[in-house]
Amino acid sequence: MTSAGSGQQPSRVRAVVVARRARLWLVPTVLAALVALFLSLLYMGGIVNPNDSLRDLPIALVDKDQGPPLPGQRQTVGKQLSQAVVSSTPSDKVKWRRLSQAQMEDQMASGKIYGALVIPDDFTASVAALTTSRATERPALSVLTNPGLGSLGSALASQITQSAAHRSSLEIGRQLTARATSQGTDSTLRVLLSDPVTVTTRVGHPIGRHSGLGLTAFYYTLLLVLTAFVGGNIINNGVDAGLGYTDNEIGPWHSRRPTVPISRTQTLLLKMIMSAGIAVITTSLTMVATVAILGMDASHLPLLWIFSYCASLAVGLGVQAINAAFGGIGQVVSMFVFIALALPSSGATVPLQAVPDFYRFLALFEPFRQVTDGVRAILYFEARADAGLTRGWTMIVIGLAVALVFGFAMTRYYDRKGLHRLVLQEA
Repeated sequence: MTSAGSGQQPSRVRAVVVARRARLWLVPTVLAALVALFLSLLYMGGIVNPNDSLRDLPIALVDKDQGPPLPGQRQTVGKQLSQAVVSSTPSDKVKWRRLSQAQMEDQMASGKIYGALVIPDDFTASVAALTTSRATERPALSVLTNPGLGSLGSALASQITQSAAHRSSLEIGRQLTARATSQGTDSTLRVLLSDPVTVTTRVGHPIGRHSGLGLTAFYYTLLLVLTAFVGGNIINNGVDAGLGYTDNEIGPWHSRRPTVPISRTQTLLLKMIMSAGIAVITTSLTMVATVAILGMDASHLPLLWIFSYCASLAVGLGVQAINAAFGGIGQVVSMFVFIALALPSSGATVPLQAVPDFYRFLALFEPFRQVTDGVRAILYFEARADAGLTRGWTMIVIGLAVALVFGFAMTRYYDRKGLHRLVLQEA
């Protein structure tokens, strides 16, 4: 290794002279501008207006009201209220699921619903008691949240459910007030009847205090993907320098190793082997830092490690395959595949039901979403297969297969065509 300033030939060209060459500016300017434009559109496009993009947010509607109906009516007040809740909410915004208590709890525990509205079994009796001297308190509805699906998704569901419950309370209140007026009820009771229902909010599926309000799954996945992405590029550059295909520069020091006569296919194999080995260390350190040092709530630790390692491996091999196929712009391509397109389509911070259709399409195959679902299932939903863990494993296996097939298919094609990377250079 020698100092860059100790060469025999003095510098003969000034930067200001070279900077006048228009062609030198063209490619970096166009690429940098496109990256800035598309990153801005992709990131902000997924989060800028979740309310307008909201489609089919799953929320449970549980009617446990046992009745009997009020005098002169054919339905319980609970059934009337549940119908009013559904009709008062835009059908394309919310997908109300009429479930039993047991079904609601099961879907809450598997991350299939963002919240629930529960009508108690004595709801009609409580409403009837308002018109008598037996009235002690207003009837209550329960809004349940599911923070394991993220704070924003849970908040959206809670806001929608509370608004629907309040509108339905006013509708029922108008009917009760009209009946009370015809019966000559005093004005104080009519005011109470005008909005007869109270709404209480509580957590339907609790998660740990050290769960970042349901965001640790997202940030933990981000750590896995980022370390695999950055590590993959470090390995790619390090191997190329070690094999003599690129210069190795550290500050003012510069070195160039003898070029090793190795094919593109064997080079890719070497990089993938190193990615698999180094991922053991990065995965372990990620868990040590987040769980052992920072105290992140996590159970099923062996499963979490195995899943994290396989996810990191899939990303790392994908980075190597893309770099081998695209060469110099491979790092930009892999950045879009694993970061730029992945984050807004992950459904981890903004629910997929609240992003534009383009991001929902990306979520079908983008790796970040699949890994997030698996991590979320392990951290918050007792590692249930139907909470996203099965899908996570399936897509990791598919991702590994795609990386291997695509990467080696491209390098073998280049080798058969005789597209060697560099002319051999002696030491």
